[in-house]
Amino acid sequence: MSVALPGAKNFEDLSLLVSLHAGGYRQGPGGDAETRRAIDLAGLNWDPALKIADIGCGTGASALVLAKVLGAQITAIDFLPDFLARLQERAGVLGLSGLIETHAQSMESLCLTDASLDAIWSEGAIYNIGFERGVKEWRRFLKPGGILAVSELTWLTDARPDELETHWVSQYPEVGKASEKMAVLEKNGYTPLGYFVLPEQCWLDAYYRPLQQRFASFLETHGSSQEARKIVTAEEHEIILYERYRTFVSYGFYIARKVDST
Repeated sequence: MSVALPGAKNFEDLSLLVSLHAGGYRQGPGGDAETRRAIDLAGLNWDPALKIADIGCGTGASALVLAKVLGAQITAIDFLPDFLARLQERAGVLGLSGLIETHAQSMESLCLTDASLDAIWSEGAIYNIGFERGVKEWRRFLKPGGILAVSELTWLTDARPDELETHWVSQYPEVGKASEKMAVLEKNGYTPLGYFVLPEQCWLDAYYRPLQQRFASFLETHGSSQEARKIVTAEEHEIILYERYRTFVSYGFYIARKVDST
């Protein structure tokens, strides 16, 4: 899962964000158990012939689970080479290097073959291109009946506190309810197979707490510069909002099957 980069207005901002997040096992909320649950809902089983692309893979948390559980050939894609280097290190330690091939590419210019993939995975990263654009453009890379599995920022209630809504709409205007996301999938040639909400530990234990533990060393590394402190302040604000309003927002995990158009 690739890290959110709303503040990356220039190369310096981007390099600082990479510095903060590259050491994390995850660059966004998620969990190995939740990846396995999505695999089950997708109806995927061990099969070395499976071809799966993990788009916006970050340092590879979900790609490693996919390779280990399915024995599949994983094409791991992220536009940040530093993240891919961490993934390659971890795959080597786990003996999974032969199953994972990394590619430094933008989501907006994917070098994938049409109708070549059994599944496309994207945990916490499709927002980079936008949910509707992603499900629409990526569909052509799937074989007939192929699986799309993505986690996406999702409102859990019909109404939200103004403070929370203002923050997330400014960061990601496509944030919406699960019913709206399901409608987008159906409109763009998919049959929804499953949906679940990421639990609190996917945010707190798996992502925010490890991130907080890196703040001090990050600031020290960058001389507590104004730019570095701004990034930490923004991350701290997001954490406070989640802790205060966790019943209103989470990531929803959406699993769908490509409908054969013929």
